[in-house]
Amino acid sequence: MNEIKCPHCNKSFTMDEAGYADILGQVRTAEFEKDLHERLEAADKQKVTEIALAEAKLAEKLKEEATKKDTELAELKAKLENFNTEKKLAVQEAKTELEKERDQLKNDLEKAEMKSKIEEKALKERLEAEIKFRDGEIESLKTFKARLGSKLLGETLEQHCRIEFDRIRATAFPRAYFEKDTNDSNTRLKGDFVFRDYDEDKVEILSIMFEMKNESDSEGAKGINSKFFKKLDEDRKRKGCEYAILVSVLEPENELYNTGIVDVSHEYEKMYVIRPQFFIPMITVLRNAALKSMEYKTELALVKAQNIDITNFENKLDEFKSRFLKNYGGASKKFHEAIKQIDISIKALETVKASLLGSEESLEKTNKVLEQITIQGLTKGNATMVAKFKELEE
Repeated sequence: MNEIKCPHCNKSFTMDEAGYADILGQVRTAEFEKDLHERLEAADKQKVTEIALAEAKLAEKLKEEATKKDTELAELKAKLENFNTEKKLAVQEAKTELEKERDQLKNDLEKAEMKSKIEEKALKERLEAEIKFRDGEIESLKTFKARLGSKLLGETLEQHCRIEFDRIRATAFPRAYFEKDTNDSNTRLKGDFVFRDYDEDKVEILSIMFEMKNESDSEGAKGINSKFFKKLDEDRKRKGCEYAILVSVLEPENELYNTGIVDVSHEYEKMYVIRPQFFIPMITVLRNAALKSMEYKTELALVKAQNIDITNFENKLDEFKSRFLKNYGGASKKFHEAIKQIDISIKALETVKASLLGSEESLEKTNKVLEQITIQGLTKGNATMVAKFKELEE
């Protein structure tokens, strides 16, 4: 028998072994249930805490990785934008410079063409005005011939040309030389007059060998102009003159020579046959042409110098393009390397992400395991515990 004292009324009573064992079993079952309940609650709280902590760590790590990735991408984007801006500025600068040079050259060319057209038109008008009176002058020459004898005509033709030239020498040809040809060689050849004109720097701009022919020099029926071409050409070369001009009244009925000015350079270089009334106009035309030729030569020299400048500019531009392409190639290479590094970083982040997702899956599996923990599962195969829980339910 066992004596048991009540904790409430302090009364003692005795109990046999069977009763005592039953009460002791009840007490132990209550304590076990209490302990089990407390442990299950602690396990649930720990599971929730661990899941929340894992989720917080995962979110924080993903946020850090995303922030780092965004920062790297922003830096690379800024570098790319800076590079594109510098490239556009360099291209625009080169393009602007080229357009400026092109416009300047175009304007210069247009001005030169306009000036040339104006001067060509003015020269043509002057020449047409000078030739306009040829018919009247030819008639005057015929009248002049009819009035004079052959010998007097020959003497007067040279005098006529001399007087006509001297009349305008001071105003039109102040630096010109116009004198009778002299025999300064061992030959008997000589022309009638030599004309030379000079610019302000005493540079010769025009030279002409003149031969005056009239009927007194024609030797009868042989008085044709072509008979004197060869000698006139030899005289021109002997005196080093640029042009040879035959002033002639021969072949008065020949319509070719009666036009006033005939170019026979197809037979002899730079040779003309003119009637006396075209003596001064011919000199004026050739002199203006010589001056214009000198202007063109000067302009040509200037254009050549400009072409050299353009060539130098193009060389500098090619050099700039070469340097630019070289720098562009280096920058492009670095850009592609940066892109490659970004791809590597992305792959690494994807690996970390996969690992984190794997951890999340493990946590989810653990959570599912915890959710599957039940009293029946814990007491399965334990008859005593099954009986105790059954008693509690009852």
